[in-house]
Amino acid sequence: MTSIRSDADEAPVEPWLLPSLCAIFFVSGVPALIYQLIWQRSLFTIYGVNIESITIVVAAFMLGLGIGSSIGGVVSKRAQRSHLLVFGLIELCIGAFGFASLGLFSWVGELTLGASMLETGLLTFGLVLFPTVLMGATLPILVAFLVGLSGNVGRSVGLLYFVNTLGSAVSCFIAARWLFGLLGKQGAVTLAASLNIAVGVGAIVSHWRIADSTRARAFEVVAPAVPAGSRGSQIPLVAAIALAAMVGFISLSYEILWARIYSFAMAGRAHAFAYLLGSFLAGIALGSLFARRFCRDFDERRGNYIRILAVFLIGVNVLGYFLAPMAAEIVRYTDYRPTLLLVILASGGLGAMFPLISHAAIPPDRNAGARLSYLYLGNIVGSTAGSLITGLVLMRIWGVAEISTFLALCGLGTGLTLLFFAGLPRPSLVLATLAIFVLGAGTARLESFAFGTIYEKLLFQSEYRSDLRFAQVVESRSGVVTVEHDGTAYGGGTYDGKFSTSLVDDRNGIVRAFILSALHPAPRDVLMIGLATGSWAQVVAHNPDVERVVAVEINQGYLDLIGTYPIVSSLLENPKVEVIVDDGRRWLAQRPDAKFDIILMNNTYPWRSQNTNLLSVEFLENLRGHLKPGGILQYNTTYSEDVLKTGVTVFPYAQRFKNNLLLSNSPIEWNRPRWQRTLSTYEIDGVPVVDLRDAAHRARLNEVLGILDTLEEPGYNRAGIETRESLLARTADARVITDDNMGTEWKR
Repeated sequence: MTSIRSDADEAPVEPWLLPSLCAIFFVSGVPALIYQLIWQRSLFTIYGVNIESITIVVAAFMLGLGIGSSIGGVVSKRAQRSHLLVFGLIELCIGAFGFASLGLFSWVGELTLGASMLETGLLTFGLVLFPTVLMGATLPILVAFLVGLSGNVGRSVGLLYFVNTLGSAVSCFIAARWLFGLLGKQGAVTLAASLNIAVGVGAIVSHWRIADSTRARAFEVVAPAVPAGSRGSQIPLVAAIALAAMVGFISLSYEILWARIYSFAMAGRAHAFAYLLGSFLAGIALGSLFARRFCRDFDERRGNYIRILAVFLIGVNVLGYFLAPMAAEIVRYTDYRPTLLLVILASGGLGAMFPLISHAAIPPDRNAGARLSYLYLGNIVGSTAGSLITGLVLMRIWGVAEISTFLALCGLGTGLTLLFFAGLPRPSLVLATLAIFVLGAGTARLESFAFGTIYEKLLFQSEYRSDLRFAQVVESRSGVVTVEHDGTAYGGGTYDGKFSTSLVDDRNGIVRAFILSALHPAPRDVLMIGLATGSWAQVVAHNPDVERVVAVEINQGYLDLIGTYPIVSSLLENPKVEVIVDDGRRWLAQRPDAKFDIILMNNTYPWRSQNTNLLSVEFLENLRGHLKPGGILQYNTTYSEDVLKTGVTVFPYAQRFKNNLLLSNSPIEWNRPRWQRTLSTYEIDGVPVVDLRDAAHRARLNEVLGILDTLEEPGYNRAGIETRESLLARTADARVITDDNMGTEWKR
């Protein structure tokens, strides 16, 4: 009896079964991505938002899926006529874990705050192992069931991959557009868990509804198992696993690069990654659908299948290489949204590769699910390697341009390797090899042209001019920092201050860093969360009353820049200053006994991704415990009413100075004589901040001291000082930011 059926024979016995399977697997993809986004977010809150933590969390998710795939392959052979029942039970287990997940993560996080990076990786892997293993097991199990009905591996994998990945893509857009802003973390996870329960019940009901004849067809029609390598398999299974791993490596590496590009273009907004990931998954889904249709005619294309596969892979990698430069050019004339079509197209090609490889390497027998699990595991291992190697290694030594070239060459080399399996005549193979080498050389030569002004275009967009160039661009594992010739710095595409310490020629609101002695009689110990250009730290470190400054900066790139600007370069050699590269929230959580007179955060806009971690009630409560008696917390609110309300809700004493919020456990009192005395003797690198011999300097000093007069003025003065009572009244309708509601990050 043949194991490959015609379209007329492919339909299941029950007409409702295939649509039901598609609906079930589509819906199961929705909670999977909600979990990934929320669980990653929760783990980042616990273990930090630096690149090491991000990479470890992503890798842990991928490894769990890979292990689950292997287990699912074994289960698919032993479940016999109970595939849908097993799938339903798995979904119920995922849902049960989902309901309890955030509480579990929080509890474990509190127990392991002092964990090392290795321990963090192991703990993260342990936390997500159970649910991700279950998620990874579902695809091989359903593929085994569907292959039994259709007799076609590529079409089965393509269909299931399409509907499941499409569900995940849809959930990304829904989460970014509405869900996270409306429900917060716990509400979103509860919804996801409820969907798992519904899917599980639906699968179990479907299992009991299908006829015994359908179960028999799914497992007896394709028996016995076909030996690996028979049926004229186009690619040996081991080679196919290696190919799937390479495709996974390239795919995840491109995703990391594109995430950086889109985050920069969208000024670091929280929506950037969700939209990029949704588009990436939508492309993979459509690519799987394309592969399903292509695999229908496998027998007719047996002779040139691998050649088509190789050419397809080469073309996809060329497109992937040029995606970022093309996106940068497009945003000069419109916004980022049309460029997401490029992501869908490029990831669609990558998404088609897995079903196509599966079809070329796996016979449609009762072992199809198990063999698919090997391919899936290879793909996951490659994807994990892409995340780790690109995130932790390549981004340390290369920028986006060099990594894109490297990935393009990897894709071209993989395509050339595939051609060796295609049975090409020697002259054709030599010609193809030469063509690929020429294409690779051309790609490398185009690097400067394609990527030379990519960040200028992404940042300035419609205002970009051909003569516009950044003075410096620093790409590191932690992100991208660009600096204009006037010293204006942008971190991840968002304004992050200027290299300037002049109180007289105040171009960056640096007066806010000079007020410490006006607020505190002895601000000896200062903590700065965030360093950026180092301008604030340079001012604070030279305050004659300050004895120690601890600066925690998450982006190593800023330290590389500071040393190149004379007005701040001495900061790195100042014995008062200790600079630590880490996530500020994690660093403080690991040091519960650390106390400071002043804590400063010159943080940026509240809508930036992960900024809730520094603005939430939970973190502010933590900071209260790190203040010495009479200590003051000062941070930038960018005039956000939500940020202002949150601060004055947590602390009993509060004032607003310009766009900075001043909070304390004790009354806040300004001392004009002390401030005037300090400013009059202030020196930075031996140069007086205010030269009292200069009339313009004296006028500026009086102007600065005059800001204190706004304390006595009625009403709201945006450029002056505002009392707690006024802030509470003015922000009565604002929203209090919490770790759960994620503040203003998802507001539209």
